[in-house]
Amino acid sequence: MIELKGIHKSFGGLDVIKGIDLSIEKGQVVSLIGPSGTGKSTLLRCINCLERADKGNLQLEERSFDLDNISKKDELWLRRNTAMVFQSFNLFNNKIVLENITEGLTVVKKMSKRQAEEKALEILKQVGLLDKKDEHPSNLSGGQQQRVAIGRALALEPKIILFDEPTSALDPELVNEVLMLIRDLAKQKRTMLIVTHEIGFARSVSDKVCFMDDGIILEQGSPQEVIDNPKNDRTKRFLNVLQNR
Repeated sequence: MIELKGIHKSFGGLDVIKGIDLSIEKGQVVSLIGPSGTGKSTLLRCINCLERADKGNLQLEERSFDLDNISKKDELWLRRNTAMVFQSFNLFNNKIVLENITEGLTVVKKMSKRQAEEKALEILKQVGLLDKKDEHPSNLSGGQQQRVAIGRALALEPKIILFDEPTSALDPELVNEVLMLIRDLAKQKRTMLIVTHEIGFARSVSDKVCFMDDGIILEQGSPQEVIDNPKNDRTKRFLNVLQNR
């Protein structure tokens, strides 16, 4: 279980997150939808401590953290337990696919090289890329690179996986292979928080959907409540624009 209370973040006097409260149960998939520039990605980065929140509390299972006064040790613990999948893949281009998976296992998990390689091969089989283990990322399609990035996150066995618009950098024909993999992870009851503009995907995969605008969550509930029958006028306008494109 992860619970956020009163999360705030500003940049140079601009309030980007204005008091976010959010609970995610173990095994739940929660999607964050909403216009660009409303703080969705920043919220993920605050959870993963890539950005330090100005104020707020985060509880992850049995541990609680005051995010505006967090120690380096606690930051490291959160990063080890909240894996991030970025829209731009963030793979090591000078390393082969297998090494991209083993890097975190040897550095973060302190596994031996042999243990790390055995684990990495299992993960690559799971994401359907075992035959690409000796390739460099530059030789892969965008969809394959994102699947490697997801595999890298899975290998660390985090308590929650944070997806920051995982398909936004992909050509349209490559989007589905990544979404299918995330659907498979949802069936495995992986705890996930997903920032996405793929509304149909959010409807099909999520236990809960949150609509964010201007740094706050305006509406949250089941996909049927938020996407199919929104109550907030701002949510309705946002979804109407998407449907009329």
